[in-house]
Amino acid sequence: MLDRRIFKEIDWTTILLMVVISVIGIIFVHSAIYSQSSKYVWKQSVWLLVSLLALLILLVIDYKVLLSFAFPFYILMNLILAGLLIFGKPVANTRSWLVFGPFQFQPSELTKVAVILLLARLFSDYKEDQMSFKAFFLSSALVGLPFVLIALQPDLGTALTLVPVLLGTYILAGLPRRYLVVILIVSCLVGFIGWNYGLKDYQKKRIETLLVPDQDPRGAGYQLKQSRIALGSGGLTGKGYHKGTQSQLRFLPARHNDFILAVIGEDLGFLGILAVFLVYFIFLFRLFSAVQVSPDRGGVYIAFLSAMLIGCQFMINIMMIVGLFPITGIPIPFLSYGGSSLLTNFLIAGLVINVKMRRFAYIRF
Repeated sequence: MLDRRIFKEIDWTTILLMVVISVIGIIFVHSAIYSQSSKYVWKQSVWLLVSLLALLILLVIDYKVLLSFAFPFYILMNLILAGLLIFGKPVANTRSWLVFGPFQFQPSELTKVAVILLLARLFSDYKEDQMSFKAFFLSSALVGLPFVLIALQPDLGTALTLVPVLLGTYILAGLPRRYLVVILIVSCLVGFIGWNYGLKDYQKKRIETLLVPDQDPRGAGYQLKQSRIALGSGGLTGKGYHKGTQSQLRFLPARHNDFILAVIGEDLGFLGILAVFLVYFIFLFRLFSAVQVSPDRGGVYIAFLSAMLIGCQFMINIMMIVGLFPITGIPIPFLSYGGSSLLTNFLIAGLVINVKMRRFAYIRF
């Protein structure tokens, strides 16, 4: 529980940055879908309040207690993912959602929290200088199970966000160079099987469009083309709030979630995007800096893996909207519309704050 000393150590600056980015997201969701904005803005605002409440509850619980329940939580989330494949009702051609009246929740998002906690628990007492083959195989399998279940929904974008978490584990545990050969062979094998038997035709075309952008400008390349037009037309200072033609005339698909940054670029221009980036970089810096003050190995893993996940999603979304990464439906954390994503990102960042605020709690004098 929170005593007075620990309460004073809560990183309110990081929480404020999360709220600021989220409010910016809500503001530009309103701009992106102006004709329908009231419903979306209301829902996202409610999710922001829910996320803040969930964050405060999370901070009350010591992260060591959370680690002790990591394995049951991981099992529960995978059972839910497996159940969705059998009993879930398709929403937008995927079996990814639990529906509660006007609200929908995506369990695959919350699974990210379970994976981070389980990997941190697994390596919390690991004292080897280099990662053993057993630890390498076990950590890969623990990430691979939810990856496969989420990809089968099919939701390849969310599944791919687990990869940075696994890479972060390899980095912290000291992956031997010889295992890179194993990773390369497995990656090639998975890529071959996935391309020939796993990926849908539209997913293949998105990858092909990355290599040849003008191959299908009215089909698979349409989203990327419109995103680039929106970013370019914004110029240095933008067209003004609610005045972006690509969003207002609905040329830009998924403009309130995956391509929200293109809307900001069109409305506020290059300078507006730079301002958003500045806030985001300060936020990410504070997440990564928490690794240095973590009181134990479990805390280090929680802080680093959480920061890796949010940071990589941020970078992938940027690369996606400018054509440096296939369009896979990976939203930008906190900015994009989506209650499940917002709640999960608050919880993930909350794990980092939880560790940081207890950096003096286990010091013995």
